[in-house]
Amino acid sequence: MRTIRRTHKAFGSRKAAVALAAVGAVALAGCGSGDSGTDKKADDGATTSAAPTVQLPKLNGEKIEVAAVWTGPEQENFTKVLTEFEKRTGAKVTFVPAQDPIVNFLGSKIAGGSPPDVAMLPQVGAIQQAVAKKWAKPLGAEAKAQLAKNYSKGWQDLGAVDGTQYGVYFKAANKSLVWYNNAAFENAGVTVPKTWKDFLSAADTISASGVTPVSVGGADGWTLTDWFENVYLSQAGPEKYDQLSQHKIKWTDPSVKDALTTLAQLFGKPSLIAGGADGALQTEFPASVTQTFTGGDAPKAAMVFEGDFVGVNIAETEAKIGTDAKVFPFPAVGSDSPVVTGGDAAVALKDSKGAQALLTFLASTDAAKIWAEEGGFVSPNKSLDGAAYPNDVQRGIAKALISAGDDFRFDMSDQMPQSFGGTPGKGEWKGLQDFLKNPKDIAGAQRKLESDAAKAFES
Repeated sequence: MRTIRRTHKAFGSRKAAVALAAVGAVALAGCGSGDSGTDKKADDGATTSAAPTVQLPKLNGEKIEVAAVWTGPEQENFTKVLTEFEKRTGAKVTFVPAQDPIVNFLGSKIAGGSPPDVAMLPQVGAIQQAVAKKWAKPLGAEAKAQLAKNYSKGWQDLGAVDGTQYGVYFKAANKSLVWYNNAAFENAGVTVPKTWKDFLSAADTISASGVTPVSVGGADGWTLTDWFENVYLSQAGPEKYDQLSQHKIKWTDPSVKDALTTLAQLFGKPSLIAGGADGALQTEFPASVTQTFTGGDAPKAAMVFEGDFVGVNIAETEAKIGTDAKVFPFPAVGSDSPVVTGGDAAVALKDSKGAQALLTFLASTDAAKIWAEEGGFVSPNKSLDGAAYPNDVQRGIAKALISAGDDFRFDMSDQMPQSFGGTPGKGEWKGLQDFLKNPKDIAGAQRKLESDAAKAFES
């Protein structure tokens, strides 16, 4: 297999960091949890819908399959988007649950002669692999027109390979947020930290108050890659971040040692992590969120780091976003707070009228509005009215992402070959899980990460 060229554009982070700071200000102001700017209701209580902004073809009787790794509330909310597409086109759309790594899942489906029409790919590297394997089909004229109308060049470039557009980034993620239990902060008498040093100090104070400060979903290795990326971007800077993303520098580089040393200041103190390292490695991401916002005056943790999608899991508790659950930007390790984004791109695997129509719909504000109203979602669609989001916190996060324009960095592990950056139990996921368990062996972690990365980039 040839080495896949990495053609996405990399961006700076300063403007996004400034914009994101406003999110913390909104949360600290104690905004309400829910009703301002939500759905417009008719007199009979039904939700009104605006006139369609995109025209779709009639596809009566056509069957379309869409594969994605989403489960639970994410799958339910995406299904609402697909249901609207069905109503407007007459097509029948089936959601196909996929497993990570999705490239392997799709490979087996294609080998068996039954590829889905569209796949939601959660990594830039996965798009590039799909193109290299000649699975992906270029976007049609209608989809490209919606993309050009509604997306900044940065988000368009992330879905392109060698100048050809393949992907529509339907769902984005701001992965530089720390969500916190407001009562736990108030009881401990701590304020929102702005720097890594202040973050560790706040964690010690919260621990002394009787609440474990940090919840880590270490059973899902991708959460650990996000911890590393935020520390690394803030500490090493954008240029080093780009170099490591493309393996132009090795994981044995001193900058990686510095980042792991910083992480070890948290990972190396079991009292600061709910359940200690062993407990964290048995905690899946959804539980890492819910245990932070349940338990009344005795939650299992006071803070949980992850993206805007945390809101979906908070919604499964009784906590209200903006009052019980608040958010602040990832603390600055270097001179600036980092801004790391992620996203899921729709890619056609069949060159059919139905697949292209669905991509056109997903690139429109009509589709983005449906999920935005449900919460736990941020759209990179710059034309989407912010009033679609259900609360001020979610609205502020989305505004920060759009205000950043092309000024952000995409998730590092998602830019890498999926065998290294996106496979459970292997590569970076496994390397950082081992590091969480033994944060003293920084050199050993670097050697293992470099060995696995070198193999992945050579394949």
